[in-house]
Amino acid sequence: LENFEKLIKFSRTSGVPMSRYVFNSLIVTVLTVGLSLLFTTMSAFALAKLKFKGRDMMMNVNQMALMFVATAVLIPRYLVIAKLGLIDNIWAHILPLMAYPVALFLVKQFVDGIPNALIEAAVVDGAGDVTILRKVIVPLTKPALATSVVLTFQQVWNNVETSNNYITNEALRTLTYYCNSIGVNNAVAAAGMVAASSLFLFLPNLIIFICMQSKVMNTMASS
Repeated sequence: LENFEKLIKFSRTSGVPMSRYVFNSLIVTVLTVGLSLLFTTMSAFALAKLKFKGRDMMMNVNQMALMFVATAVLIPRYLVIAKLGLIDNIWAHILPLMAYPVALFLVKQFVDGIPNALIEAAVVDGAGDVTILRKVIVPLTKPALATSVVLTFQQVWNNVETSNNYITNEALRTLTYYCNSIGVNNAVAAAGMVAASSLFLFLPNLIIFICMQSKVMNTMASS
């Protein structure tokens, strides 16, 4: 408790209050996870069940993206963000993390397992692609979608690269950046506060995993 008290007192002495970093992290995480889930679901449905030119090539590109670490695409990503004029913009946190190849791969594996006869029956009943996605695909892929939420949440919540590379305005940086910067100048004296901040960052990951543990295990077993 003493370390948490020190952390709160330390945040009051900084130019930007800790609550601002928490608010930024919450906004960025909710928007990124929501948009990623939306695009992942639609992409998985299209790549698994719809027939169009370039479908196999798109899936191969996604498979290739699994081989690249974030550091390998750091410079191209920065150039794209700068070209779009998103330096010092909240969307610089969101856009680079919105597409998550691992999540798309997992969800597509689940969609592949849905019988085509089920979709054909929905088409006969007059359902369009949006209706099929909403009433057939989403209910049957809930375990994979839950796993996608967990993985994307962990990636976004623990991300510090965007605050370091694309943001210079302190008021737009996230909680992870703030917690990582506490012990930079004096790691020994701030060891207690660093430990408290690490626990603070870890708890949301633990809570969301516990809430969706059964669905995550189901996804891993099926994939």
